[in-house]
Amino acid sequence: MAPRSRRSAAAATEVVEEEEQELEQEETVQGGLKKLKFKQTLVGRPGKQIGVSDLLTRLEALHDELRTIDQEEAHRDSLMPVAESLAHQSLLQHKDNGVRARTVCCIVDMLKLFAPDAPYPASKLKEIFSVIILKLLPLLADPTHPYNSQHMYILRSLAEWKSILLINEIPGSDQLTAALFTTCFDVLSGSSKGEELSKNIEHNMTEILSTIIDEAPAVTHDVVDVVVAQFLWADPITLGSSTKGKKNVQIDAKQSTLRRKEAPPAYNMAKNVCNSFPEKMARLIGNYFSSVIVDFTNAGTTYKGHSKDDDDDLPRGPSEDDINEAHKAHRLLRELWKCCPGVLQEIIPHLQDELATENVQLRQLATETFGDMISGIGAAGPPPPPDMDPVAYPSQSLSRSDSARPFDYLTTPVSINSFPTQYPVAYHSFLQRKNDKSAIIRAAWTTGIGRILMTSAGGIGLDLEEEQKLLKYFGECLIDSDEKVRLAAVKAVAHFEFNDIVRKLGSNGGMAEPGSILSNLADRVKDKKNVIHSESMRLLGKIWGVASGAIAEGDDSIKALLGPIPSRILEACYVNDPEINVQVDLALYDSLLPLAYPPMKAKAQPAGNSQVVKDSQANTEQGYTEADLDKIRTERQLVLVNGLEEKAKKVFFAKQGNQGPGARYMEHFLKLCEDYNGGVTEKGEKDVKTNLEGLIAYYAKTLPDPTRVRDDLWKFAKAHDRRAYTLTRFCMDPASDYRRVFRSIKELRKRIEDGPGSSLLDTLTPLLYRVSLLCYNKSHVPAVIEYTRTDDKGLGATAHELLKEISTKHPKVFSTHVKDLCKTLESEAPTATKPNPPGAVDDLKACAAFAKKFPTDIPMNSKDSRKLVQSFLNFAFYGSPPQAAKHAITIIMNSDDKKEMHAKEILTKSIKSFQYDGAHWLTKLAALSQLVLLAQSDCEDDMDAIVEIAIKEVLQKPHAATADADAEWMEVPDDDIQGRSWAVKILVNRLRSLPSDANFKDAAEDTYKLLNRYVKNNGESAADDSTPAGHKSRQRLLAANSLLKLSCNKRLDPFLSPADFIQLALVTHDPCTQVRKGFADKLMKYLGQGRLPPRFYTILFFLAHEPEKTIKNSTMTWIRARRAAFAARKETILETVFARLLSLLAHHPDFDTEDETLKLMSEYILYYLKCVATEENLSLIFHVAQRVKGVADGIVPSRQADENLYILSDLAQALIRSWEEQNNWTMQSWPGKMKLPSGIFRPLESHDRAQEIAKKTWIGEDLVDELEPLVRRAIRSKKRKASDGVEKSRKKTKGDRPIKEKKARTERPVKTPKKKRRAGDDDDASDVDGGVAPSSGPRRKSDRRSTVHKSYVEVSSDEEDIGAGAQEVQEEEEEEEANTSDAEGADKPTPVAEEDVEMDDAGVEAEKDQETAAEQSDLSDPEPSPEPEPEPTPAKRATRGRAATKTNGAKSSPVVQKRKAAEPIKDATPPKSVKSATKAKATRAKVNGATAVSSPTPATNGTPIVRRSGRARG
Repeated sequence: MAPRSRRSAAAATEVVEEEEQELEQEETVQGGLKKLKFKQTLVGRPGKQIGVSDLLTRLEALHDELRTIDQEEAHRDSLMPVAESLAHQSLLQHKDNGVRARTVCCIVDMLKLFAPDAPYPASKLKEIFSVIILKLLPLLADPTHPYNSQHMYILRSLAEWKSILLINEIPGSDQLTAALFTTCFDVLSGSSKGEELSKNIEHNMTEILSTIIDEAPAVTHDVVDVVVAQFLWADPITLGSSTKGKKNVQIDAKQSTLRRKEAPPAYNMAKNVCNSFPEKMARLIGNYFSSVIVDFTNAGTTYKGHSKDDDDDLPRGPSEDDINEAHKAHRLLRELWKCCPGVLQEIIPHLQDELATENVQLRQLATETFGDMISGIGAAGPPPPPDMDPVAYPSQSLSRSDSARPFDYLTTPVSINSFPTQYPVAYHSFLQRKNDKSAIIRAAWTTGIGRILMTSAGGIGLDLEEEQKLLKYFGECLIDSDEKVRLAAVKAVAHFEFNDIVRKLGSNGGMAEPGSILSNLADRVKDKKNVIHSESMRLLGKIWGVASGAIAEGDDSIKALLGPIPSRILEACYVNDPEINVQVDLALYDSLLPLAYPPMKAKAQPAGNSQVVKDSQANTEQGYTEADLDKIRTERQLVLVNGLEEKAKKVFFAKQGNQGPGARYMEHFLKLCEDYNGGVTEKGEKDVKTNLEGLIAYYAKTLPDPTRVRDDLWKFAKAHDRRAYTLTRFCMDPASDYRRVFRSIKELRKRIEDGPGSSLLDTLTPLLYRVSLLCYNKSHVPAVIEYTRTDDKGLGATAHELLKEISTKHPKVFSTHVKDLCKTLESEAPTATKPNPPGAVDDLKACAAFAKKFPTDIPMNSKDSRKLVQSFLNFAFYGSPPQAAKHAITIIMNSDDKKEMHAKEILTKSIKSFQYDGAHWLTKLAALSQLVLLAQSDCEDDMDAIVEIAIKEVLQKPHAATADADAEWMEVPDDDIQGRSWAVKILVNRLRSLPSDANFKDAAEDTYKLLNRYVKNNGESAADDSTPAGHKSRQRLLAANSLLKLSCNKRLDPFLSPADFIQLALVTHDPCTQVRKGFADKLMKYLGQGRLPPRFYTILFFLAHEPEKTIKNSTMTWIRARRAAFAARKETILETVFARLLSLLAHHPDFDTEDETLKLMSEYILYYLKCVATEENLSLIFHVAQRVKGVADGIVPSRQADENLYILSDLAQALIRSWEEQNNWTMQSWPGKMKLPSGIFRPLESHDRAQEIAKKTWIGEDLVDELEPLVRRAIRSKKRKASDGVEKSRKKTKGDRPIKEKKARTERPVKTPKKKRRAGDDDDASDVDGGVAPSSGPRRKSDRRSTVHKSYVEVSSDEEDIGAGAQEVQEEEEEEEANTSDAEGADKPTPVAEEDVEMDDAGVEAEKDQETAAEQSDLSDPEPSPEPEPEPTPAKRATRGRAATKTNGAKSSPVVQKRKAAEPIKDATPPKSVKSATKAKATRAKVNGATAVSSPTPATNGTPIVRRSGRARG
């Protein structure tokens, strides 16, 4: 019974409980609403507070119940008492964080249940939100807080139920709202514990702030300030400044890895808030920025307080603080456009107004901002420049990825909207800044356009037409007249990635297309501003260094676009500016052929390992042997040379050729440093120091800033670092392999950096590059030889060319590999039926050049050399092209012990059964021409047969008529003209090889008669005028060049008579451009080597009317380089040939006395003055022109010929006087004596005739007046060339200069006065005078300060025309020794023709007074010592002017059909422009030997010393 009753009791209890629950449920739910069941007390009574744990339990229970109640079923009456209790101060301000957190959780639930009304009055709401905003929300920054979940609940509830809007019902809620924004952004700015915050926090806070922005009746300035301030996270300048005074501190770009990899949450929240309601935020942000931008714009034209030193009448712009604030505001605008462009609707018009303000700072700021906004560049600035590494292997150009830059949210350009589409008016206003009057604005605009193109308008893209327009504008910025704009354009290009350069900039045209961006960029390597040409050269070098890999792999598009870069860089050397020359050296060995290329380390090479690299650009981890690396390096060098244009190739080869002489200078310098011993010497201390000072002065001339160079080199000498001496010698030693040279340079750099410092390193680096064996290194020769065999990648021809250069210029480097080359030739030898490969002739040429220098090193005389000898004989018998036979015979005659026997064998086989157009007939002719030159004694017995073959079997044969031969010029000569060329060479070489005691008059006369007939008859050899036009051009050029070659021999030069010399000079007027160019090049080559007599300089001035600007300007550049070299040696060769020029013009076939003809003739004289005249030598040139009136013509003795001379003499004097006036120079009469050559002049027959000629004026006044515009135009064209498009200040006119008083003549020797510095000299001065030290300051790049050791135009390879014998391939031993670098050739004394015996004045008195003796002594200064001459004392600044210029209006040839006899002008009174305006003191003047008293009559041979600049035109 007991268990059941227990069960019954339990059952009864359950029934009672169920009834109670049903009763409670009925009480809780009334009318569908839930009553709050929570009945516990939350607020304690005074003196009896509720415990914290108990309170937490109650609050938790309440919170759990409130969370279950939905807003629609809440019974508000039952909630109100609890809601009031929750808002009690004891709970809101409770000291326990948990109590406060749970209390607020319950309050936000109450707010949710009572929505939209609040159960609290405004004052209580203020207290509640103050606790939430100021105490609870900041705790969200700590994710580890024990009540973090409650804090998150509060935030989520406020965002989800928009309870935060109740803050707007609080009176004076602006402060709370600002605090809320501040707190939210502070929380998201970073966790206080360094832990990552939940994404929910950012999401909910964004929702809260967006709700307030949307619903708030007004948003305060403080709130907008807080929002906008978040974008400063992207501004590194603001973040990098710790104080107000450091607002422009830049962040180190190298620390970019320390930046965030993504945008911070606060930044994202501000962005999302702005993008949520762009229209409202646009108004708010517009009002915010207007206080900065609009006021700042107005400040640009208002008057402000300033210092008392300022001009009170000028308006004052904004202060420095205003500028800093404006910069900050504009950076924020960039960032706002990048992330939320919709908020800038009201700011863009204000920003556009800034573009039109007068304040340059404001316009610059607006221009920069617009450029960055259009480009999608934010406050952090543009992305860093791409890492274009020319040393990288494989080349970066082979990985054509879209972008090489990693993504960076700060610097990666992004634009959401298209600015040109959304704001077309502002965009158009921005484009108009291209023509802004301020160069600063144009520079900023250039940077902006470059960034727009680089980013494709922030990734939005540009339509094709708009992009091409911007590209055109950008290209024009590279040739702007202001250097700031040009520099900005160059730096803008540096920010383009390689692929963008190819795709975007390349779409505007390749480097070979004038006016394109790439072409204009390449032109900047010759810019007159150092910073521009150095930046552009460095940039172009990097671009080509990256592109070289793709070019080597055969990418034609990149080759077409970027292939000409090395040519443009090397051609800059023709400017002959020391600063540019240094930059070329640095670009060559830092980018084009970098020292560290390829960057891999070599592994140990096992025996028998091959040098072949299967894929030169394969990106593998394979190990490389030293030979592999050498081949990779050689390939790059061959790719470089293969793409060079002719002028650039001359520079490259000249630089390598100058290494030898440069190494000798450097060795001498190191020896002197060792003798100097750091300044501690015993014997000969003075001599050592003097010699060292002279050599240092020589080096100072070759580098910019001579003063610094001297100081640095003296520092090097005093340091006396013996290890540095050893390392430098390693670099120059032909026995050093490339790795040794590279390591020596690397160690030497480190020693200098650790010791004397970077200044010395800057000085020594270019000198070290110039003397080190970096290109022509022995490590590269095997790879070059291999390329000649394989022709891999089409580099075989270039490898042959390089091999020939190495064997010629650096035979010691080549010597260790000559046996390999000989083995190659053995395998390439031809037979009667099998021809040799085309490249064999280049191998033979290289071997022949080496055989001349080191004949015993060719392995031809050993026991096992028979096969090699036979190979050379086969080349002599059957070689093709014929030059192969020539080189093979050269090798045999230099290195073979049995050369006489072999010479006879070749001679017999070549003469026997010779037949025109027979088998190997060209080879036989080539063999005969070389045998006649090198084996004259062996050929003597058969000389008649040889000459008969040349004349009867070849030259007298009728010309073969072909279609190609009828053209004016044959690029590839046919066999007929080749055979005639070899026949002429036989006759010429015969004369050159005859011994000095031989009677060669008859042979010489016959040969000269033949050659002169070719020259005079325009290459026609047949009596019936049947020679094809192409053959005539070839034959005339061949004959002219042959005459030049013969005149290199002093014994033969007299056979070229003055009359024939005139005909030779007229080759410069040949209608065929190739003839004129070929003749001028050969003439300059021989003159530069010092092998021709000085009279041949005269011919070059006949190019005054040359229609091809390149020929004319390059000739002018070359002549100026020679002038500077002669001036440094105190030689007056170019000045004295002026008499010969006047003689040539007097016999010009177009000469007559018509004024129009004389004006054409004056162009020749003006061309001479542009090339030669300086203020120092103008008096001598004038004296030469005067002296011509004291002699008669000796070429064609006749009255008419004499009068032609006198007309030209007066014409020249008038031009020289006008030249002096236009240049503001000061000219005195030449104080010395000079004689004229007797070969072309003769003495006058009587003293009376001399007086008659001297008193008569041979040109009319009208002509004199018409000459002045010609002179002005010639000078202006020269300066326009020099100015490089930059405006110059106007020169001072004649009337601006003070009148100079004449000084009484004293008994001391009279010398040409030193040049005085006057205003306007900078613009009006001509080119650099020889011998003047370079200024240490910046100079024009047209300053043609040519030193003796460098003139690239003179360096001429011995190349023949392709497949032809029209020009020589190689000269005899004398020529080969002469054809080295210009450093050697220029120092040789110029030979004088035997025929040109100088003729004294007719009837000169025997005695000479003291003055004359003093004058003569002044002219006979001793030659400089063999040691490098010390730099002259800089008594005056070097004048500056541009070199090669064009002559405006020049015609191709002064052809005047009508020739009239010269009629003497009856009026003997000289024109006013010819008279002297001052009366000289009565002195003795020698007029053809007679003593006369000076008078105001026209100046004669002995004109008294007067200042020519004292004249005034009537």
